[in-house]
Amino acid sequence: MEQDIDTGSAHSARIYDYIIGGKDHYPADREAGDAMCREWPALPVHMRANRDFMNRAVRHLAEEAGIRQFLDIGTGIPTSPNIHEIAQSVSPGARVVYVDNDPLVLRLSQDLLNSTPEGRTAYIEADMRDPASILDAPELRATLDPTQPVALTVIAIVHFMMDEDDAVGIVRRLLDPLPSGSYLAMSIGTAEFAPEEVGRVAREYAARGMPMRLRTLYEAEEFFAGLDLVEPGIVQVHKWHPDGTGTEVLRDADIAMYGAVARKP
Repeated sequence: MEQDIDTGSAHSARIYDYIIGGKDHYPADREAGDAMCREWPALPVHMRANRDFMNRAVRHLAEEAGIRQFLDIGTGIPTSPNIHEIAQSVSPGARVVYVDNDPLVLRLSQDLLNSTPEGRTAYIEADMRDPASILDAPELRATLDPTQPVALTVIAIVHFMMDEDDAVGIVRRLLDPLPSGSYLAMSIGTAEFAPEEVGRVAREYAARGMPMRLRTLYEAEEFFAGLDLVEPGIVQVHKWHPDGTGTEVLRDADIAMYGAVARKP
């Protein structure tokens, strides 16, 4: 597996892992992360706030919405608590399917497969640009019950999808087969609150072969067309159901991500 991992080039998931204090990254990722933080010192705060949003959204879905099945797209490098750890702490029988196309995530996927005995987890190596490869995967069919609601989580990934990728259409194709009562939870990169600083970070990503498509609030709304948004709707991630557990003082200008959760009628 190691030979499949390009350690000489920075990778978005490993940059994220480095900046939030993980351990699974290489010198190229650290160089990129340091350069980005010089351009926008709030970047670590922003990334931690995004991770915290995911945790709160999953807990809300498990506790308040009663969701027992999760399909996580663009999982990234395992960082505890992972989605199944949160969901299974609420309901030990919860089931989670993780999806990523990074060979390093596959190599580390054992951390995503330590399910409770009552529940189940699975990992699919696939690219979300090919929804059929996910929806037709035997791991998904063996893990999730297609007649029961599923929470589709797409966290901090669509800003790496260009217009020609049709991110809205891809998310819709993943959501369409899920039954009524399913949910979509997303965080969506934006430059609306710190355009100069976030623009400089985006240029650092692009210089390393990772162009970004940052979206306005209006563009973020397109992902949730026809769905019933959970209050407070589409907001910066630190404003979605804050629980007071964070130790950082968060300013709007330090957060470049919209977040929302919505129910499929």
